[in-house]
Amino acid sequence: MDPINEAVTNYAERFSSKEPQELKDISANTIAVHPQHHMLSGHLQGRFLAMISRLMAPAYILEIGCFTGYSALCLAEGLIQGGQLHSIELRPREAAIARSNFSKSPRSGQLFLHEGEAGSIIPELHFTWDLVFIDADKTGYLNYYELVLPFLRKGGLIIADNVLFHGEVLTQPLKGKNAKAIQAFNEYIEKDERVDKVLVTLRDGLLLLQKK
Repeated sequence: MDPINEAVTNYAERFSSKEPQELKDISANTIAVHPQHHMLSGHLQGRFLAMISRLMAPAYILEIGCFTGYSALCLAEGLIQGGQLHSIELRPREAAIARSNFSKSPRSGQLFLHEGEAGSIIPELHFTWDLVFIDADKTGYLNYYELVLPFLRKGGLIIADNVLFHGEVLTQPLKGKNAKAIQAFNEYIEKDERVDKVLVTLRDGLLLLQKK
């Protein structure tokens, strides 16, 4: 089940800013060679992430789940001079592709890729985050959220991807560990008074969480 109508998405893309060429190339290459290319953020979500980042003008961005680097490069568009984006990727193949894509970017000096388990790497990154993007294993969302929230500045933003999980959170009874994990995460956030929140029905659902 896809909760977002494809025609609506296509219409929205038409009236949104165009993809920079470097991102078009990454998208085309990922689609051509990767069997899970649907995990790519893509045009509309990418422009949304870039605009949010530019509005926030972050000094430090954390991305949990890099894939082939598309979303990281979108988020990096808003970095202030001297700012840094740290991205974590578990899988060696995707990390190698992302590293190659980063090296071609004019912002390459601001991009840092960490390969391995996010739960172990996050505590080793001693920064105060302005913006965090969570797009990794769904069963880990709640743990990642609790790991980063204490180090998110007041007014900082966490964006969690796939919070509709292909529409599976709308079905009853819930099936599959990922859908159940996302539903549990959403319900946890619903009751969490430490953040203001809004769920945006863009692509597979984005949950925006601003620290009070």
